Amino acid sequence: MTTISLGLDTFGDVTQGPDGQLHPMDQVLREVLDQATLADEIGIDFIGLGEHHRSDFAISAPEIVLAAIAGRTRRIKLGTAVTVLSTDDPVRVFQRFSTLNALSNGRAEPILGRGSFTESYPLFGHDLNEYEQLFEERLDIFARLLRNPRISWSGQTRSPLENQQVFPPLGQPMTVWVGVGGSPESVVRVVRQDLQLMLAIIGGDAARFAPYIDLYQRACAQLGRPVRPVGVHSPGFVAETDEIAQERLWPHYADMFGRIGRERGWPPVTKDRYLAEVHHGALYVGSPETVARKIVRTVQTLGLQRFDMKYSTGPVPHGDLMTCIGLYGEKVIPMVRDMLSDRAA
Repeated sequence: MTTISLGLDTFGDVTQGPDGQLHPMDQVLREVLDQATLADEIGIDFIGLGEHHRSDFAISAPEIVLAAIAGRTRRIKLGTAVTVLSTDDPVRVFQRFSTLNALSNGRAEPILGRGSFTESYPLFGHDLNEYEQLFEERLDIFARLLRNPRISWSGQTRSPLENQQVFPPLGQPMTVWVGVGGSPESVVRVVRQDLQLMLAIIGGDAARFAPYIDLYQRACAQLGRPVRPVGVHSPGFVAETDEIAQERLWPHYADMFGRIGRERGWPPVTKDRYLAEVHHGALYVGSPETVARKIVRTVQTLGLQRFDMKYSTGPVPHGDLMTCIGLYGEKVIPMVRDMLSDRAA
């Protein structure tokens, strides 16, 4: 039987109230706390909070929200989706997660990345022209601290460190992932740093990422690294039936991707394209059985050990998100595990 961890991600998308008005961000953050608490209660393995610095997402300091979640939960793993390491100090990021790992009794599980937006670069005084070098150097520092809290390092994007000890050290091991959007160089970087690969698949058939899994395994062999668990992060939404799920998510999906598309010069969002992603692409939207079957296909096609569904896309009301989480934990997860068990028998 395939061992699979099944989690959820959110960016703290600003939710819509019954009157159609958007909720203030302080209310959205409290809603995220309730959503994570429910996820823990019904046996979901992981909750990941994305870091953003823009008006449509409420979470800019995920570690603080995760610390609040840690105080209300007992078993769920606590991570990010992703931490924008390029525009943060890697020593401070390590300190925040080593602290969270201690407070949660070893449940911290960060996912580090560069993010899909660039607002943090001007906000924190970084040059977007250093996009690659910032992440390369900061990931190197973080990976070294993960294995030894005393570090000597020098580079181009921050001051050097000379035999510097960083506190608090990890009292328990901490699993660290790197979010990758689909470049071969990023896959090899994960292997070189001996971290775990999380593929962000947000459009198209997941099978097109199979070459990256092959590259990961070949790079592990060539660099003498162990093959570690591989995961996928993709958007989705679960409701009682396929039709309800599709219709309930559609206006919020159109709202979010319409705004982002206008920023980036993308073609207009259409319902036909949305439904094509639902039926043939990277949107895991439908009834519990439909979503479970699609997850199983992805897991088996790519040989995954982890799947995280981003359950918030646009201003979906909090009540609908809670229903989605409940169905994912109580119905989708058992179905996925049963299907994988049956196919392995």
